[in-house]
Amino acid sequence: MASRLATIDLVRKCDAFPHPETDPEGHQERMSELYTFVWEDSKGPFPIGYLPLSVLDALIKAPESIRGPLKVDHALRTVALFNQPETEEERTQLVAGLTAYWRSNKTFDILKGWRSELWPVHGRNGELLFSMERSAMGLFGTTRYGVHMTAFIRRYDGASKYDFRIWVPRRSLTKSTYPGMLDNTVAGGLMTAEDPFECVIREADEEASLPEEVMRKHATEVGTITYIYITDERSGGAPGYIYPECQWVYDLELPADGSVIPEPKDGEVHSFALRTVEEIQEQLAQGLWKPNCALVMLDFLLRHGVLTPENEPYYEELRTRAHRPIHFPGPHQNYQLPSKQEIELRQQLA
Repeated sequence: MASRLATIDLVRKCDAFPHPETDPEGHQERMSELYTFVWEDSKGPFPIGYLPLSVLDALIKAPESIRGPLKVDHALRTVALFNQPETEEERTQLVAGLTAYWRSNKTFDILKGWRSELWPVHGRNGELLFSMERSAMGLFGTTRYGVHMTAFIRRYDGASKYDFRIWVPRRSLTKSTYPGMLDNTVAGGLMTAEDPFECVIREADEEASLPEEVMRKHATEVGTITYIYITDERSGGAPGYIYPECQWVYDLELPADGSVIPEPKDGEVHSFALRTVEEIQEQLAQGLWKPNCALVMLDFLLRHGVLTPENEPYYEELRTRAHRPIHFPGPHQNYQLPSKQEIELRQQLA
């Protein structure tokens, strides 16, 4: 029988990159397998990602006419790339040419998951440096952004210690990443220039058939979670890629009468099931949840008073690890929750 996972095991599976302060030896060992991807501006270089040695090797072998000038400092273990074009559009074209070259040459298995979706890479002041095909982001270890939402209903029937039930989807059995695993009700990646709230509305329609008017009126932004994940075999490519990620998190309370329920639409989801907190906790312990979705669910249980300092021995580590600082630039650096007035205005306009 497989060993059961404690809450802290789930947290550490998602936020897996060793922290330099709490695990300096582990951090040093992991960094020995990486070069830091840096960007150079008038103030000097600053980090924007992590490159595995296999990617550095592929960069060195790629023709300069395709990748542009490459600056490698082996003493500092840094790589500077894509700097030369003056405009964001030109830089995005340069990135696209290199990743398409690798794709056509089958250089990296991770590019088999090509989506034709552009994701942003940000500079020191939050400006857009360039956009990159989403499946290629892991090659450069740049920060990825997304949205996750938990839909629930209130139900008082004595079948659970808690007064709510949560809509839990099972991922399609044919998905290239984490097939058949459990997920948050709605989740998806944030494309370049896309607003997080508009993104979650789009994903709610595409994945769960949830009406736009319901989302605009009742979806509530509750914060972000940040972590640094390390891919495994279920990620749709080779293991060991570094994924710094920030997820905008939303809650959605649906009518208890069942008048609005999530239903599969675009094939991303196999099915939805309404689960009690106890059922979800058992599924988490069995390792049935996609790693970052497990962290979002733990955050939900913490925010709704299921996990407390009295019943969860790793309560403080959960709170800390679900909001890990990511020292690469981007919108996560200056994030603030919408004010009550902003939320009320949005609901009035819905």
